Amino acid sequence: MRLHESLEDMMNNEKIFLGIELGSTRIKAVLINEGFETVGSAGFDWENRFESGIWTYHLDDVWIGLQECCRQLSGKLESIDCIGISAMMHGYLPFDKDDNLLAGFRTWRNTMTGEAADILTEKFGFNIPQRWSIAHLYQAMLNGEEHVGEIAFLTTLAGYVHYKLTGDKVIGIGDASGMFPIDSAAGNYDAGMLQKFNELVAGEGFGWELADILPKVFGAGDGTGALTDEGAMLLDPTGGLPAGIPVCPPEGDAGTGMVATNAVAVRTGNISAGTSVFAMIVLEHELSKLYTQIDMVTTPTGRPVAMVHCNNCTSDLDAWVQLFGETAALLGADTEKTALYNALYREALAGDDDGGGMFACNYLSGEHTTGFDEGRPLFARMPDSQFTLANFMRTILFSTMATLKLGMDILTEQENVKLEQLLGHGGLFKTKEVGQRLMAAALNVPVAVMESAGEGGAWGIALLAAYTAQKSEGETLEKYLEEKVFSRTQVTRIEPEEKDIKGFERFMERYKAGLAIERAAVDSLKL
Repeated sequence: MRLHESLEDMMNNEKIFLGIELGSTRIKAVLINEGFETVGSAGFDWENRFESGIWTYHLDDVWIGLQECCRQLSGKLESIDCIGISAMMHGYLPFDKDDNLLAGFRTWRNTMTGEAADILTEKFGFNIPQRWSIAHLYQAMLNGEEHVGEIAFLTTLAGYVHYKLTGDKVIGIGDASGMFPIDSAAGNYDAGMLQKFNELVAGEGFGWELADILPKVFGAGDGTGALTDEGAMLLDPTGGLPAGIPVCPPEGDAGTGMVATNAVAVRTGNISAGTSVFAMIVLEHELSKLYTQIDMVTTPTGRPVAMVHCNNCTSDLDAWVQLFGETAALLGADTEKTALYNALYREALAGDDDGGGMFACNYLSGEHTTGFDEGRPLFARMPDSQFTLANFMRTILFSTMATLKLGMDILTEQENVKLEQLLGHGGLFKTKEVGQRLMAAALNVPVAVMESAGEGGAWGIALLAAYTAQKSEGETLEKYLEEKVFSRTQVTRIEPEEKDIKGFERFMERYKAGLAIERAAVDSLKL
């Protein structure tokens, strides 16, 4: 935990806001003050499990992690003015009327709902990705899973935590847009598509209509309840956290990433790069047609957003870094994790522009953008490839961006979406310059990183909590962020370099050809 040295004094005089985000590898809690500075933080490492062919997390681990974060912040929580909960979007958390979980948590990472996603996309005339909650629900129906008739509440991870803390079955509109299509004008689920779904399943006799089991939708700044006595004890069993603290609408990690990078207004965009990688572009106009590679979601205020989402980003990279760390330890070196990452990332900048003629595919799990239901991480090289550490690291880093590039090309080349820059956040950008420079080359657009980007979505949801508590009448989130939060924020911008662009283009030629190797590996190496 890192604490502002005068935090106790500040808490006596300033408003403090708590943001909690349940990410794919880490649960993080951030305290910010009225100046939006991070004055305290805590974290808990966790990891998804692959059980019986399903990527999942155990809900007991949710509370272990949250309680550990509160323990690290012990004594610093009595004066919280508002709380925000964020988490990984999408997935499937169905509960019965007694709040019993009816099926193990199915996360965004699963690619097991292809049949349902295809049918719903055709029915709605709207792209329904496999990871969306409605795809999981309909696939469970198609599979004949008995629990479906018992569902009383279907939600996301953030919606679940918010419900347990407040007793309110609600969701932020950005998170909701990853459950079911949103009508931005109405600020709610699309009524026509709700009706189409109810008609599709009318003969099944489930005893509920879809709107009955989905959480109620709220926009940024709306009041959505307060911490109950039971909720306070769930977070802090020692009783140090008082009940009654307001809680803002729960949001997904995509929305909090947009807030954390001030990318909620039209013509702005951001890239979140961690376990998964996704780009969010706030649109001025609707896309000309449906693309199965492009998700249509919303900002936390309900503006339409084109989202290019890829399931795989840094997991394979992290595995290689861990292997190099084990090698260093074997030789007697005591290499600190951050130092190891920084050294290996920086070495990539010394590599050949195209990574030395090598190929890597980072698919630990399936990848819908390229049509894979499963993944097999791969590395291959030609006999004459320049097999150096620098080229290897550059190739592995390039692989984290390759699938995103394929999706972004649809927006920039087919839809003629113009981008002045993209704001990056997440683990890939923590090492100064490296991820930023290579991503700029990959997408051929300047990439900027804010000084606050390392805090990511936890800081973003803390900002949404602050907005809920502090906004003046009629003050939009866009105005609040631009004029109050980011007016003095330092931004580092890197322009794409021509030699890096050309090098990445050569890598992409190999990457596209190498996907046939990935296909053969999936077909030949069975789980």
